[in-house]
Amino acid sequence: MAALHAALDAIEADPGVRAVILTGAGHRAFSAGADIHAFAPIIARGEAMQGFVRPGQALTARIEAFPKPVICAVNGLAYGGGCEVLEAAPLAVAAAHATFAKPEIKLGFPPPFGGTQRLARLIGRKRALAMILSGAPIAADEALALGLVNRVVAPDALLDAAMAMAAGIIAHAPAAVAASLAAVTRGLNLSIAEGLAVEAAAFGSLLHTADLREGIAAFRERRPPQFSGR
Repeated sequence: MAALHAALDAIEADPGVRAVILTGAGHRAFSAGADIHAFAPIIARGEAMQGFVRPGQALTARIEAFPKPVICAVNGLAYGGGCEVLEAAPLAVAAAHATFAKPEIKLGFPPPFGGTQRLARLIGRKRALAMILSGAPIAADEALALGLVNRVVAPDALLDAAMAMAAGIIAHAPAAVAASLAAVTRGLNLSIAEGLAVEAAAFGSLLHTADLREGIAAFRERRPPQFSGR
């Protein structure tokens, strides 16, 4: 978790990096979740909140609010904390063999990295509770049908599909991408009136930018726009 935070710090500060693809090594797992053998002593010492829950929630919150698009390329198991990272990310592509699960209930606790909150917002209360209370895995095609991922592709096409998704996003103005990400994420938990105010503020923040002027000029002149950061 600390290494991911450090990587995100560096990426956020680097204007040359416009999108993030998060994937696992090899083909078995995107993330199989917490190392329970390492977690057990933390529980025994009474340090679970400060040593496990709060750092995990901070990481998923950082991914959810990140100003550059984070695309999960799910190359295998996305279990426990790995599934919660996926839920926090705005976009995801999955390999056809990927599986998704919330197995924490089998260990005697609820999902602690935001999974009880984000999953229900993503797929609905009853579907979320079916996953959380059973701990049973679901396949990639069901995850697609539920809205957990955007696409399912063959395993050897996974990173190419994620790169293509990123390329389609970074063709647009960086500030407009960041404003869209922030407005959608912030508005999810607000009333429609409050969400519309967030949307209006996001639009207003771009009114005097060179990229907005360029986008409108390019449309009127029937040419590709030349946005900053490209």
